[in-house]
Amino acid sequence: MIKKNDVVTVTIEDMSSEGQGIGIVHNESTGGACGFVLFIKDTVIGDVVEAKVMKTKKSYGYARMTKLITPSKDRVEARCPVARQCGGCQLQEMSYPAQLAFKQNKVANNLKRIGGLSQEKGDYEMLPIIGMDSPYEPFHYRNKAQFPVGRDKDGNLKIGFYAGRTHDIIDCMDCCIGAPVNAGILAIVKEWMLRNNIKPYDELTHKGVVRHILIRTGYATGQVCVCLVINAEKLNNYSELVENLSKVAGMTSIMVNFNREQTNVILGECCETLWGKPYIEDCIGDVRYRISPLSFYQVNPVQTKRMYDKVMEFAALTGKESVWDLYCGIGTISLFLAKKAKKVYGVEIVPQAIEDAKCNAALNNIENAEFFVGRAEEVVPHFYEQKRKEAALRGNAAKDAGAANEIPGSLQDTDMLTPDVIVVDPPRKGCETSLLDTMLLMAPPRIVYVSCDSATLARDLKYLTASGDYQVKQVQCYDNFCQGVHVESIVLLTQK
Repeated sequence: MIKKNDVVTVTIEDMSSEGQGIGIVHNESTGGACGFVLFIKDTVIGDVVEAKVMKTKKSYGYARMTKLITPSKDRVEARCPVARQCGGCQLQEMSYPAQLAFKQNKVANNLKRIGGLSQEKGDYEMLPIIGMDSPYEPFHYRNKAQFPVGRDKDGNLKIGFYAGRTHDIIDCMDCCIGAPVNAGILAIVKEWMLRNNIKPYDELTHKGVVRHILIRTGYATGQVCVCLVINAEKLNNYSELVENLSKVAGMTSIMVNFNREQTNVILGECCETLWGKPYIEDCIGDVRYRISPLSFYQVNPVQTKRMYDKVMEFAALTGKESVWDLYCGIGTISLFLAKKAKKVYGVEIVPQAIEDAKCNAALNNIENAEFFVGRAEEVVPHFYEQKRKEAALRGNAAKDAGAANEIPGSLQDTDMLTPDVIVVDPPRKGCETSLLDTMLLMAPPRIVYVSCDSATLARDLKYLTASGDYQVKQVQCYDNFCQGVHVESIVLLTQK
């Protein structure tokens, strides 16, 4: 029996979806036929390690590596000195080619285990994963970073990131996956806080002012936004801060966001501009986007451009198609598609995001995109049922009149009810069945599913293909979160 505080030697044979190494302590009494599974952080497939057991369940447990006995051929030295403590980069000690292989296998395994889809049986074609290859590298790619602010055990101000699965702040102002400009900005904010005795927020007492520092960077435009999230009605003594930040190259927007709630949610609902504009702008391809602190925008612009090119390829637009873009955010995919579609309809639950989407459409002189506020799971089924009833009433009226062409119809309604393409880019929880059912009723020739979680992707693909009307044609994975465990996937489904 394996119990807490045992020290064991184990070979790492696999990795969990969260990036923990998986080793098996084999039972010698059974000739190794069965064993106890250990999840061990900071290990790589092929490592032989000594580990101390920290927690046990019936058939598995968690351990901490105490000694690296034999390193894996895929083990590398982490570039960041706090990579192990910080919760952001779970794979930084794994070579980049091995990271890509791990992520592609993760998607394929979930499609097989959860979705019942097998490459070996020819259920779909898995294209090679697209990583951050030359001239880019898998570092300094993030255009957005949120730095919590607090104090260490001695009361000193610290700015950095939360340690994995905790709210303990790891002091780190020079993150190697963030924009290079971040470190200088954080140094300015820290000096200003110290000089003016601006207190950091304390989660336990709900006192203090500065909770987080949000930095957004337009990689194509060079524009920079700094937004301080504060636990106050206003920010005092900010003139010096504005003066120094405004000198940073590319600085476009200096803002505060008000969050006075006792919550783990980082941003409040309201922002105030201290200097410059209330947004920055950035480009993906030839589409320009206006991005506010509250906007959702993909964090890796290089990979996002590659992804959207693939979405366009899968959509196979000729200029005659109507397209639904579900979970459209600020219209990033919608406007990309609108360049080659007849009409695009976007749905998003966040009102501010829809306002941004409309502004972005105007910014790009795009007039063939229309946006709706609401949950895609509610808006699309309700809309479909309403339009279907209206179409039926028009058809009955046409029969009564004796000539259908005498009754005004709506070509737009037809386009919206029976689109040529549906693009869906849901959050990690995937799509609700009500939305999937409506997509099946709309019966577009093509569905393009963009996913940031391969487990819920696999579940939804199983549902969409269960009726036999759709088949998964191709799956393309993208490494948008280099050094971390997450992976983006784009899937093309077509009617049989």
